[in-house]
Amino acid sequence: MKRRAFLQHSSALVTATTFNSSLLLGKDPIFESKRPKKKNFTSKSVENKIVEIKKAISDPEIAWMFENCFPNTLDTTVTHREVDGLPDTFVITGDIHAMWLRDSSAQVWPYLDLVNTDAKLKRLIAGVVHRQTKCVLIDPYANAFNDGPGESQWKDDITEMKPELHERKWEIDSLCYTIRLAYGYWNRTNDTSVFTEDWKKASKLILKTFKEQQRKTGKGPYSFTRVTGWQPDTQAGRGYGNPVNPVGMIASAFRPSDDATLFLFLVPSNLFAVTSLRQLSEIYSTVLSDDTFASECNDLANEVENAIEEYGIVDHPEHGKIYAYEVDGYGGRNLMDDANVPNLLSLPYLGASSTEDRVYQNTRSFVWSKSNPYYFEGKVAKGMGGPHVGQDFIWPMSLIMYAMTSSSDDEITYVLETLKETHDGTGFMHETFHKDDPSNFTRKWFAWANTLFGELIIKIHNERPHLVS
Repeated sequence: MKRRAFLQHSSALVTATTFNSSLLLGKDPIFESKRPKKKNFTSKSVENKIVEIKKAISDPEIAWMFENCFPNTLDTTVTHREVDGLPDTFVITGDIHAMWLRDSSAQVWPYLDLVNTDAKLKRLIAGVVHRQTKCVLIDPYANAFNDGPGESQWKDDITEMKPELHERKWEIDSLCYTIRLAYGYWNRTNDTSVFTEDWKKASKLILKTFKEQQRKTGKGPYSFTRVTGWQPDTQAGRGYGNPVNPVGMIASAFRPSDDATLFLFLVPSNLFAVTSLRQLSEIYSTVLSDDTFASECNDLANEVENAIEEYGIVDHPEHGKIYAYEVDGYGGRNLMDDANVPNLLSLPYLGASSTEDRVYQNTRSFVWSKSNPYYFEGKVAKGMGGPHVGQDFIWPMSLIMYAMTSSSDDEITYVLETLKETHDGTGFMHETFHKDDPSNFTRKWFAWANTLFGELIIKIHNERPHLVS
């Protein structure tokens, strides 16, 4: 049976019948589990959650996708050990054997709600916090790391490469994600053991780096150039980027996609930094009794937020006041959004905006429309992509985030149906797929997108169970 016909047949069955337990448990040969027999890590709480959620899902294909995707980070990407008496967890992205600060935080994030019933899982995530602390101390400007000193295909980049680095692209969100994970771990567990002396050094280095990249007293110590034919892989201005007016925002040489910024004041990442700095301030005031440093973090958050209010919000002829994607402080602005998180669409998910905020609502309307040059509509799907893969390729991550930030049953149902119709029979999320042909996709093994899909299904189950049952 052709894929399209099968999906229509499957949808009809969901509407017309109640599936028996063998289908729900994935025993039907069409929906056999795609999880590896040899797993990197197994969590009892995660396994119990899979059973619980699958039983509540009436569509066997969605249940099967959830079973494959939600544990994918633990199944395939984590290496957990003890180093100097502390847990240490290295997390690869999937088919790239390096640890991104952003991806590793996002990959384990959906498991945080389960750590209080699973000591092993709790220790594994504490190990990610410890490993990220080491990474920041090695180089706060790097985005991706090797598991110890080694060779990188990017060792010849014109920047301060070190053997521990896989890549050295300066992205604000890399440091924000490390704060988010440490804060989220503490917030759920009340375990303050991750706030070691090294963690304090790393957090102070984060604040120092953010202030350097406000560029009030010069361009700062970071520059990056790569000899490449792929324009987004290197920075303009001899590696320092295009000029910015030092208005208080933080310059980011690269986006969360690892593509170079056009204007260095990347608005969603600056908004993420505001949230992260306030979380850091809370940790220092509540746990570490350092009100001086807490005030420094809060003061920088206020300064960045005020600069965004003045320079990052623009009037759009169709959508009203919206956030620009990038600005330069001189009046230059880039009106678009990119599927990689943080983006404008994801701001409420990251705690950087409320869903009811009028500017966010206008921005959301803008990014999910043809006003955004990276919003695509095709034969099989409509959704957002970005320059990283190029025109006409939609990112499942953007669809998931559209549902994550939605209060509409129709929008969420659209996302579920679209993800079901575009995984190309693999049972996993991909980096991208072509808007007209889901068999034309990139990255078979992209753990962040897989785990994020699992997070979405759990959120729907908890908040809107009627959409899956």
